[in-house]
Amino acid sequence: MSEGYVGSGDPAYEAKVLMISVAARMAGMHPQTLRQYDRLGLVQPGRAAGGGRRYSVRDVVLLREVQRLSQDDGINLAGVKRIIGLERLLEQAQQRVARLEAELDAAYRRIAELEALATFPGRDLVPTNRTSTALVVWRPRRNPER
Repeated sequence: MSEGYVGSGDPAYEAKVLMISVAARMAGMHPQTLRQYDRLGLVQPGRAAGGGRRYSVRDVVLLREVQRLSQDDGINLAGVKRIIGLERLLEQAQQRVARLEAELDAAYRRIAELEALATFPGRDLVPTNRTSTALVVWRPRRNPER
């Protein structure tokens, strides 16, 4: 991997900074093709203050994928749009699953810590039967010197 490489984990990958002419050149397409894909909702660029389209490196990768699917695989643009939409849903679901797995791992670690505390005598944690409910009233010891 070379210095300055922008990967999908890099914030610059998502930055909408490329003008349409630069993005078109990077994707190997005519700028008019990018405008058409924008109108069809295949690739949605950001907008500069003056209204000009701004693309990210991620958008350029997506433009290449649209071109590959349509030219190499013979999929029409409506099909390409559907595929892209489903891939986005899958990516979101995978990210959510990863977050939930991390939360679950943290919860399991915390449970293990609490169970480890319960095994030492003199600790305040006492295992209880979870099927029954009990009320425990704590009263401090009275000082016999009073």
